[in-house]
Amino acid sequence: MKKLLILISVLALTGCSTGGLSKANESSFVSGNGSAVVIKESDRKLAPEISGQVLDGSNLTIAKGKVTVLNVWASWCSPCRAEAPTLQDFAMKNPNINFVGILTRDNLSAAQSFVTRFKITYPSFVDDSLIAKFRGTLPANAIPTTLVIDDKGRVAARISGEATVAMLSQVLSKVYGGPVNA
Repeated sequence: MKKLLILISVLALTGCSTGGLSKANESSFVSGNGSAVVIKESDRKLAPEISGQVLDGSNLTIAKGKVTVLNVWASWCSPCRAEAPTLQDFAMKNPNINFVGILTRDNLSAAQSFVTRFKITYPSFVDDSLIAKFRGTLPANAIPTTLVIDDKGRVAARISGEATVAMLSQVLSKVYGGPVNA
């Protein structure tokens, strides 16, 4: 049964909007609708360890104790490009919240160009196998997906699709327990 769920999850992440035919363009991914799910505090499960190599070649481990925004992205993804300025702006205005990305289905040079173009200052992991570690909690189900981990290291929320200012403000306020700077 677990193998079937894993297969379904992988197919959901690698499916496409063109009837399942894989193409090497922006339509070959599952795009979320921008909906958010916030888990009641009593129902949250521990997030997996988030550790590995980031785009600059260094290694990073995300420590518990701070709310963490984890964004799954790719340079070829239109909604990822649309949300990049919003995520960067939130990261700059809320230094008390960790922001980190997970690059998926992309190459390093395109990803580095994306980071330069959008002036992204927070790190991004280059090992998208980190995504699979969230199975059993609230896994990424589209590109982009933004997961929010609470200060106790538990998966607290997910935004499927482009993270807008309004949606990110609402979700972070609930998880953070107070207002955030938008």
